[in-house]
Amino acid sequence: MTSFAPDSIVLNRKLPLWYQVSQSLRASILGRSPQDPLRLPTEEQLAGHYGVSVLTMRQALKELEDEGLISRHRRRGTFIEPSARRGTPVRLLGSVDAIVAQQSGMTTELLDRGTGPVPAELAEHFPDLREVATYHRLRSDEKTGEPTNHARNYVRPELAERIDREDLLRWPMTKVLRDVVGADISRITDTVEARLADPETAQLLDVPLLSPILHYTGVTYDTCGRALDVAVIHYRGDRFSFTVTLEAT
Repeated sequence: MTSFAPDSIVLNRKLPLWYQVSQSLRASILGRSPQDPLRLPTEEQLAGHYGVSVLTMRQALKELEDEGLISRHRRRGTFIEPSARRGTPVRLLGSVDAIVAQQSGMTTELLDRGTGPVPAELAEHFPDLREVATYHRLRSDEKTGEPTNHARNYVRPELAERIDREDLLRWPMTKVLRDVVGADISRITDTVEARLADPETAQLLDVPLLSPILHYTGVTYDTCGRALDVAVIHYRGDRFSFTVTLEAT
């Protein structure tokens, strides 16, 4: 049976090999012609094609399987899902320290802290919890004092017991969880979208009602896949931009 022929790639040794391979194969799958076969080469053949180990190739294939782009069957092989579409969000890799740096460099005021029910819109991230610890902070530019963003963090209660108020005024929540609490952070998933300022945000950030803001949601996971913290941040649209740099080689 004829197998699908993926494009080649020049690997960048600064980035995880499995990630580069998965994104290259993903692009080949989504850019395939209707007449191309759906069956993929074997793991060994793909590993040889990309010049990586079978273990690396297996990790790359798992990423695509989790996206629903491929399906794997014992003894039959790996197949492209005919219904695979281009609408899946692109996953970009970065470091936890990059997140910490992006959140640092501002004066912080702790507006409120407490415990409350898991918000309905965040229930999917905390399926095992009924309550979470909550923190509401306002950040301002260190030089001008101008408010730039306000953030709400929803944290697992057992972690919140080890969070000190002074640490929250000095550092971003990501750094507090990792370096103070000792949480084993595996990954952070960020989502940024455009919204209009609601009354609370307009007042806190000193902007007109319904003016553009950047709505950021960051979910921090541990190595077991549990959400440790969900950060919901509203940035002033006239003071922030998010830039992603991708290296070609």
